[in-house]
Amino acid sequence: MQKPFVLQRAFHLKQNVMPNPRIKNEDQYEALRDKGYSKEKSARIANTPDSGKKGGKAKPYEEWTKKELYEQAKNVGIEGRSKMSKKELIHALRNN
Repeated sequence: MQKPFVLQRAFHLKQNVMPNPRIKNEDQYEALRDKGYSKEKSARIANTPDSGKKGGKAKPYEEWTKKELYEQAKNVGIEGRSKMSKKELIHALRNN
């Protein structure tokens, strides 16, 4: 009986395989390939300078004013925002 593809790939990765020196973030590359991305696109993404790092320079919603939260909720189309408290706006934005 043949193992499913995912198990075959996992087994292959666990073997002592020399990593590709052209790929900077091998784990991300393999994850993208597992999701069905092409070799080229996976390599391009994995080789970006910030590959695998979380982005975003925005401050946390808790540091935003209620007015800023309201405007963001308006931009993403959250209904009932005018009656929401700051805490409710934060929850709605995170769970939209």
